[in-house]
Amino acid sequence: MQHGDLPIYSIGAVERMLNIPSATIRNWEERYGLVKPERSDGGHRLYTRTQVEQLRFVMEGLDRGLQPAEAHRLLGEQLERGSGYRSADERKQAPRLLILLAERDPYAAEFAEFFLQTEGYEVVLALDTDDAARKFEQLLPQLAVIELLISGGTGAHLCQRLKEAGVPACLVISTLDASDQALAAGADAFLRKPLDPLQFVSTVKDLLGKSAFLQGATSR
Repeated sequence: MQHGDLPIYSIGAVERMLNIPSATIRNWEERYGLVKPERSDGGHRLYTRTQVEQLRFVMEGLDRGLQPAEAHRLLGEQLERGSGYRSADERKQAPRLLILLAERDPYAAEFAEFFLQTEGYEVVLALDTDDAARKFEQLLPQLAVIELLISGGTGAHLCQRLKEAGVPACLVISTLDASDQALAAGADAFLRKPLDPLQFVSTVKDLLGKSAFLQGATSR
């Protein structure tokens, strides 16, 4: 299974991004069969960004008072026509939040940092796992972006360590096709390098920006 440079998301990440229980997502998959993720070699459900948007389309239908069956029927019609289902949240500007970028390559780090800052995010950079752990404890970022091969290939351990310490979301990136290793370490999403700027920013917005909008909506 090859995803190239497209982001993939765990079911836990989808649950947090859209505020849908994992059990509900699995139930919809079995009952309606429209949003069917691929499975990794390790058995993890792997959702594409398109599938996240499809689930968001369903959720917006439920927010308008539709029943799940009706929302899925409308989704099916959209898919048959090949129409877009861009959500209202997707058009909102990203909030100013802090991202920890743990990257072994200074040039790649500068590249990623530029695009994150362009989108309005605060970025703190670490070039090894010890520095990343220290900065996480000091600054408590809302998202960690971790290069799998940082500090001699200890990125998976760093991801697991930060997830256990309470980082809200973790995106693992790598030149390797290592989605299973990333998800097993607790990553919320995996993205293959070299990073495409639009795919990278979209993935960050999914993990961080969209969840922040949802939290804001529930407080009103």
